[in-house]
Amino acid sequence: MSKFSVVVVDDHTLLSQAIQTMVNTFKDFTVLYTCKNGQELVDRFSENGKKPDVVLMDINMPVMNGIKATAYIAEHHPKVNVMALSVEDDDKTILKMIKAGAVGYLLKDTEKTVLEKALREIVENGFYHTKNVTNLLMKSVNGVLKDDVVLKPREIEFLKLACTEMTYKEVADKMCLSPKTIDGYREALFAKLNVRNRVGMVIYAVRNKIYTV
Repeated sequence: MSKFSVVVVDDHTLLSQAIQTMVNTFKDFTVLYTCKNGQELVDRFSENGKKPDVVLMDINMPVMNGIKATAYIAEHHPKVNVMALSVEDDDKTILKMIKAGAVGYLLKDTEKTVLEKALREIVENGFYHTKNVTNLLMKSVNGVLKDDVVLKPREIEFLKLACTEMTYKEVADKMCLSPKTIDGYREALFAKLNVRNRVGMVIYAVRNKIYTV
């Protein structure tokens, strides 16, 4: 059985080398090469060389960050799976990476066994979400498979706006509603879609083509 290929994109050389060494110990995986930023990865892809099965993508990098690089891959090389590997754990950053096309999100302090499991599930299932960072996304994925979710027009309008970077107060102003009413919409959708926060709503909207990235 041939091994699955991985590319590591990280501007910290020592960390990048450590990740490469680690992945190369995994039974079914091997690292093709490493890149210091997103632009370097784009350039390598443009050379029409071998594309990896998975890219482990850092987020905060010079020249081209991980979010922009992920969006480029999703558009031009959709068969390549991108998993974020970052120190950033805030909802806003996770939301941006998911919208850009990432199929998984891991923190850099994750255990070796978790990284191997994540890589394996990505090549087998097409996505992976950790318990401590994105367990809420798994619940939203399960929710989108249900056929009994019916959204009202105003709920759809709110959902589309929630997929942007607008604050809830700005959403309230846009919809000419009070912040308290918007809070009601949010809590109702959390329950209806079986999600726990804004990221879950975005995943639902994108997967159901309510919001187009």
